[in-house]
Amino acid sequence: MSASLSVGARDLPRTAARRVADGLALAAAPTFALMAILVGAGGSDVGQMLCAGEQGLQIGGMTVMYMLMSVFHLTPWLRLIQSGKREAA
Repeated sequence: MSASLSVGARDLPRTAARRVADGLALAAAPTFALMAILVGAGGSDVGQMLCAGEQGLQIGGMTVMYMLMSVFHLTPWLRLIQSGKREAA
């Protein structure tokens, strides 16, 4: 019996670590999307924006990078949505 308890005790930290990793994976895409919006909306110098007459989002280097990173990190969300559809059916 002690062997089964030790195996279960060993799996507990692994399960907790897995939950943390899953949570971080789900947090990545929205975080990068928010960073893309923030950099795009306020990435330019205010003086340059006023003088150049530019309006709206500034789609440039870092904004594009954050948008791509957000897209690449959508996989955990797609898996979550897919598993929800399977459970509902």
